[in-house]
Formats: sequence, structure tokens, C-alpha cells
Amino acid sequence: MDTCALLPGVKAAARESGQLILSLYNSGRYQAQSKDDDSPVTSADLAAHAYLDRALRALADIPVLSEEGGDIPLAERRAWSRYWLVDPLDGTQEFIAGSGDFSTMIALIEHGRPVLGVVYGPVHDLMYYAVRGHGAFKEANGETTPIRARHYHQPVRSLRIAISRRQNVDWVRSRLTDDLDYRLLPLGSSSLKSCLVAEGQADLYMRIGPTGEWDTGATQCIVEEAGGRILDLGLGRLSYNERDSLINPNFITLGDENLPWQDILQAKV
Repeated sequence: MDTCALLPGVKAAARESGQLILSLYNSGRYQAQSKDDDSPVTSADLAAHAYLDRALRALADIPVLSEEGGDIPLAERRAWSRYWLVDPLDGTQEFIAGSGDFSTMIALIEHGRPVLGVVYGPVHDLMYYAVRGHGAFKEANGETTPIRARHYHQPVRSLRIAISRRQNVDWVRSRLTDDLDYRLLPLGSSSLKSCLVAEGQADLYMRIGPTGEWDTGATQCIVEEAGGRILDLGLGRLSYNERDSLINPNFITLGDENLPWQDILQAKV
């Protein structure tokens, strides 16, 4: 399978899904309810899921694993050498709140690793994408530019840290060494916060709380191709399709993995 050849179709599918979500967002004609785990889901999530399931299967005849269709047992999933991993609407709470910080996320997973990732934020017509081995890119305002995570060539004195608008700020501060100056950048969608790290606008994103593998698949490819890393709180690589549960561990997105993170985070992660 030529992964690069799939990229234009994936980008088009992400954009179409985003525009479908945006039409419901702008009109306000959607329904919201709670899942069994009390997380929100809307008719926009479900409409985007239905569209992407059809569109991605048409691009490549491989399985689709989506947040809105993730109840597939490991006994079936472990036979997949490749599959689409999708979050139709990342940032449902922000969608409901009207902040505009939400996105569509699509990844292609091969042998347990993300090899293609696309993130599209429809409100600002903003897209990030990457194919493993080919770099990471951002499309905005009609221009496409390569992106790179910020790396330091001297001791770090100040960091820019992306956090969730709904994150406990005191918890984040308690995890940082007292010797560090930092600026907190609150955003909604977890994918957009990781992409901030990928393009060098933030140095760290700390995510504490439940997420699914679909929340990191696309961004992991983008961040790694930009020179960063997404790691669990033990600084180990995230895994895909290896466990019964599709719930991620808590994780951090790093721009420069060579910084002394154990000291910066005081080994409290």
C-alpha cells in the first residue's frame, strides 16, 4: 500500500467531515447526550463518524476503528495489520460550549504504529498532516508550510505549556519544578494542543484524564515527523491495538525530548 498516495483522499475526507460538523455547529441544529461513561456525544459526532466510515473504506479496503464505533474486541482487532483510527469530532465539549476548538482526526495504523495522520480544525480551516518519513505540514490561509517542533541549543529557562481549558491548573503547576518560568496556553481539542507542540508554538502538552487511542494516533504521526514525541507519563511510547481497552494512559507531548524532563517535571509524572 502506497501511504503517500492515500494522503490526498484522507485530507479530502477530513475536510468534508469538518465541514459537515461546522454546518451543524453554525446552525445549532444538533442533539447532545451522554455516553455510558458520562462523556458527551452529539449528532455531529455521529454524522461525521458515518461519513468517515464510508469515505475511508472507499479509499482502502481496511477496517475503521472510530471513537463512535470502538466496541470491537481485541480478538478481532489483533488480526488487523493496518486500519484507520478515527476521532470524528475531537473536542466535543468545546463544540457544545461554542469555543470553536474542535477537530476531525484520522490516522492510518500499520503494525501498531501511526504512519499517516491528518487533523482538521474546520472553524479556522486549519489542517495538520504527516506521512511517516516525509515530514509534517500545516495548511492555513491558503499556504502549506513544513513544521518543526522547537528544540533548544542552550539550557532552557522558560517553557510554553499547552493545557486543556478544563484542566486543573493547580495540578499542572504542582508538577513543574519551582526553578522554571512558564506560560500556560489553554485550548480545547487535545489534537490541536499537540499540533501546537509540533509547530513549535508550545514546548509541552500535559494530558491528564481519560482519552482513547483515537485521540493520539493522528497527532503522534504529526508530532514525531515534526521532531517531537508523545509519551506516557513514564516517558514510554504509546501503544496501539495491543490491549483489550482502547483507553490511553495519561500522556505528554514533548517538542524536544532531549530536555531534562525528569527534572522539569520533578519526577512526579
